[in-house]
Amino acid sequence: MNILSIQSWVSYGHVGNASAVFPLQRLGAEVWALNTVQFSNHTGYGAWRGQVFGADLIGDLVQGIEERGVLARCDAVLSGYMGDASIGEAILDAFARVRAANPAAVWCCDPVIGDVGRGVFVRPGIPEFMRDRAVPAAGIVTPNQFELEWMTGRKVVSLDDAKAAVGELQGRGPRTVLVTSLQVEDTPEDSVDLLAGEEGRFWRVRTPKLPISVNGAGDAMAALFLFHRLRWDDSRLALSAATSSVFGLLRRTAEERSREILTVAAQEEFVTPSRVFVAQPC
Repeated sequence: MNILSIQSWVSYGHVGNASAVFPLQRLGAEVWALNTVQFSNHTGYGAWRGQVFGADLIGDLVQGIEERGVLARCDAVLSGYMGDASIGEAILDAFARVRAANPAAVWCCDPVIGDVGRGVFVRPGIPEFMRDRAVPAAGIVTPNQFELEWMTGRKVVSLDDAKAAVGELQGRGPRTVLVTSLQVEDTPEDSVDLLAGEEGRFWRVRTPKLPISVNGAGDAMAALFLFHRLRWDDSRLALSAATSSVFGLLRRTAEERSREILTVAAQEEFVTPSRVFVAQPC
């Protein structure tokens, strides 16, 4: 399996490609990583160094890969945090090149816009790009609850609300939608839900809520869901496998009281999760 991953990079810690690449490699995927930014650390620290890369660089790197004659072997494009809205056009172009070489390739877009409690935290133009350009082109979209509400204009209070919002997104293009960090009226306070929808079917998985707040888990979740969705062609199994691995990663991180997710130390969770959560039809 070959995945072209276009995301941010940090030298210290694990977010963006620094969170997605290693788990994919640990599972046996070849990852062709293109970095949209190179920062010293994630921005949640309030201070960081580095720079945002321009769309021209991304386009140039994709062209270089294309010139190697390997895009026909690319199974998927994975995208996440963009430092600037112009990067979006480069990602669209990258996916178009991949699809021209391999019509079966899929784009998994993690539409990073914001989160509950923080609101929108990306640069102007990015939320609109995600809603208006990325969602219609992507085959898989993995918003959190805040991003689902923002892109659909729907308030998600109940499971039915979430399913309706997912259906609206699917009506714009993507076959599969994964909603992370879902808290609806029947979600216990000590738990968190994830919801996957595909072709009119829905599955939900529920895990305990861990006493932890870290960056990068969503990036790992999107990568693992994409991998297992490609592996088994089954969103229910992909939801279960990805959720189980990320829960194990976060549990280990919480036990160590680490501010950064322990991607390397907890790597066995990607291969053999210590606790399995089974997604249920809903």
